[in-house]
Amino acid sequence: MDSLRVSIHLVSRQVPGLLVNGGAELSLSDFVDVDLHRVRSCIRELSQTGPDGHAASSLSLLRDAELLPGWYDDWVLFEQNRLRQERLHAFHIIGRESLACSDFEVALEAAEAALELEPLYESAVGLLIQAHRKQGNSAAARRAFETYRTKLNEDMGLAPSEGIRRLVADVYESRSLRERGMPRP
Repeated sequence: MDSLRVSIHLVSRQVPGLLVNGGAELSLSDFVDVDLHRVRSCIRELSQTGPDGHAASSLSLLRDAELLPGWYDDWVLFEQNRLRQERLHAFHIIGRESLACSDFEVALEAAEAALELEPLYESAVGLLIQAHRKQGNSAAARRAFETYRTKLNEDMGLAPSEGIRRLVADVYESRSLRERGMPRP
């Protein structure tokens, strides 16, 4: 208890107004900007209204949002995982909405951000493949599929779903036709 009092005293001297001592309750001042609050507010807005023209700035805020990196207390691990899941959901919303608005660069960035968090997140792989295809980049779409297929097989012993395979089926079909010297239909 003494170290807490000393810490409060030192913090109050070094950063006056940071802490609000309400008797039995100690809190941060309302003037303190907590990045986690900003991130969660952004996620709530995305869930309720979509990116609303702010997809790139939302993506930038969410991409680096980590909660107490390097901490391994049980409660921190639980909250880190919760924030990770919320970010995945937000990246999916940004990617889906950006794809629908033909903002393929943001859709790609959102899908890649989701895959950095969860490399086997099938929805993000689907968005990545679709965004590459919409840009006319069938080779990148195929590469994304192959990377996913290989990782899914190595890590889980599974094959991609029918839905993901359908996204690139015509790329494989046209390549097969070209290899046999036949024109693409």
